[in-house]
Amino acid sequence: MADQTRNVFISHIHEDDDGLGKLKSLLQNNGMTIRDYSINSDNPNNAHSENYIKSEILAPRIQQSGTLVVYVSQETKESEYVNWEIEYAQKQDKRIVGVWADGEAGCELPDALKDYADAVVGWTGNRIIDAIEGRIDGWENPDGSPILPRNIKRYSCG
Repeated sequence: MADQTRNVFISHIHEDDDGLGKLKSLLQNNGMTIRDYSINSDNPNNAHSENYIKSEILAPRIQQSGTLVVYVSQETKESEYVNWEIEYAQKQDKRIVGVWADGEAGCELPDALKDYADAVVGWTGNRIIDAIEGRIDGWENPDGSPILPRNIKRYSCG
């Protein structure tokens, strides 16, 4: 596979910043380089106004991205910003892909991800790339096994 570069916004909680580097390395090792437009410890946001952060910082970055990737960990569901980013990406007609965090055994997904995800995939480089590229529209458990369609909206582990 030839190296390909994609503009991606990785929606996550800041406690998961370390996982973003792992995700980028996993993709790079499988032939995809991403330009990450998200806010993280390498690219901090020092604003304090929620409206300013959403309208002047996050919205333009999501607009520049072709895909919104949601890095899913135990605390992701509780993030107001993650849910807002997913909803905003949906309004912008962006592809939305959930990726289970490295080592994640399962947890409840953010409500907006349950409503709008095009795909949710486990921690496998080629599966993540296929989801970003639109070749996968299915939902997987963290171990890569399929989530049955009837369980998608109410998915919750443990």
